[in-house]
Amino acid sequence: MFRLLKALPLALALAASTFFTTSCSSSSQFRVVDAIPDAPVGLDVDVNGINAFTTPFAFGTFGSVEPSSGYQKVSAGSDSIEVFQTCTTTPVIPSTSISFGGASQYTVVLAGRYASPPTALQFTDNNTAPTSGNVEFRIIHASPSTAAVDIYIIPPLTDVCSVPTKTFTNINFQAASPSYASVAPAPYSVIATYAGTCQIILSQDYPQGTAGMISTMVLVDQPGGGLPPQWLPLTDVQ
Repeated sequence: MFRLLKALPLALALAASTFFTTSCSSSSQFRVVDAIPDAPVGLDVDVNGINAFTTPFAFGTFGSVEPSSGYQKVSAGSDSIEVFQTCTTTPVIPSTSISFGGASQYTVVLAGRYASPPTALQFTDNNTAPTSGNVEFRIIHASPSTAAVDIYIIPPLTDVCSVPTKTFTNINFQAASPSYASVAPAPYSVIATYAGTCQIILSQDYPQGTAGMISTMVLVDQPGGGLPPQWLPLTDVQ
């Protein structure tokens, strides 16, 4: 099938597929983050051979994801994802099989350097509301220029060297924190240090969170690649 014919919205393709599936079929939800710092401007993301987004992807800027950080539906089971330069057949990430569980939510991160080549990383999201009115954070390390990191989520102006317990330790490139961190909805700083040290790579202060909020913080390069890294915050649950 020509890629021009693939450019139908994913939702339309999925709607059409319901004519050929039974009432027992189920779906998942997914979102895609472009964390390839040196990729050409404009990427098409195809899922099961259909363009999943009507707007081409661009490298995520601080505080936003293009075209959207929202979830889209996809059929549960084994699905394929491919990434192309916009309106071409030039592959950026070749067809990769991803398994989506029914009634689950996922974040797919396009990570690595353009010439390496990059890869599509799948992370399972947990968007169950935090207990006791807290807020929750998860970390995804998608900065190819940054070594393994330790993470501190602490009150602003706190000396990380005086903090007895790190929030997360030794998160490598292409990995995520092993769990979500639950903290009180107060002002906080999200700080990354080189693993095993208190040498700060990145520190970002945030105002008081809203009780019940869940956020995924993606560590990415600067546009074009290189240090210092930056946080790309995704609002999972507001």
